[in-house]
Amino acid sequence: MDSVDLEVLKSAITWGDAGHRIMLATVVDTWGSAPRAPGAWLVICDDGQVVGSVSGGCIEDDLISRVRERRFNSDRPEIVTYGVTKEEATRFGLPCGGTLQLVLEPAPEIALLRELMERIKCREIVARSMELGSGHAALAPAKRGDAMQFDGVWLKTIYGPRWRLLIIGAGQLAQYLARMALALDYHVIVCDPREEYFKSWQVPGTEFSTAMPDDTVLALEPDGHTAIVAATHDPKLDDMALLEALKSPAFYVGALGSKVNTAKRKERLKQHFDLSDAEIARLKGPIGLRIGSRTPPEIAVAILAELTALRNGIELVPLKERAASAVLRTALAKS
Repeated sequence: MDSVDLEVLKSAITWGDAGHRIMLATVVDTWGSAPRAPGAWLVICDDGQVVGSVSGGCIEDDLISRVRERRFNSDRPEIVTYGVTKEEATRFGLPCGGTLQLVLEPAPEIALLRELMERIKCREIVARSMELGSGHAALAPAKRGDAMQFDGVWLKTIYGPRWRLLIIGAGQLAQYLARMALALDYHVIVCDPREEYFKSWQVPGTEFSTAMPDDTVLALEPDGHTAIVAATHDPKLDDMALLEALKSPAFYVGALGSKVNTAKRKERLKQHFDLSDAEIARLKGPIGLRIGSRTPPEIAVAILAELTALRNGIELVPLKERAASAVLRTALAKS
């Protein structure tokens, strides 16, 4: 399952190679409520096909009309803004009077897009810098913490897997988790030293390690853009990974298991390993948002939902606390 960036690039290259005229549209700024964040992009073919998104759909319809009717100031990039007035915001489906600013590229260089796609496939993080005056673009290496930049003259966008997910264990859950994580633009590394699991792994685009879990964590050098999920149900494998992961700055460290098993695991880590109480407290478990998930794909959805919330800075409140707060608010409202 490809990320949105790869889907956009593959379509742009396919249409361009077939002789079609294409246009790239990139969100560069937003005000108020907007459907997509800066950096979101899409490609439109001259026959009206579109891949990617910059809004809920209405702006895409207008962009398709621009391409079909060739309504461009020139063959060079231009800046367009949607939702300046209340009427326009309503027309284009922008909530609460939101405003969306886009850069449109009516003639991107296909060869450069092909190079960008190949570098992303190799799990590189790449910056694409484009000068609006000429439309000329160039690629350069980038880092996980880099962000999109736009000053009205230059547009610098970042592509590639800026987040990493290490999965310990290559069972059925890991297969679903890896596929979904690829779509969310993670660089997915799976570690399982058991030969039978390596032979049956079938998720293209992932990296597989047969090293011991603790060695894999150390070699990965986790940072604030790294999540680590232990999913073997085998303490000999999971605990080894958790020992090193909990000492790292990884933004998420979790292990599959019930509340009872999680409590036992934390006690085991405290008794047998050199981990502080604060480090052990970082361990997430049971992992994933509580959505009643039971099957492997449902559990994978729950795990990635939790990771997405943390990536986006959303504070996750336990259901019991949320219910208690709701009861309190209701009581106060009635008093």
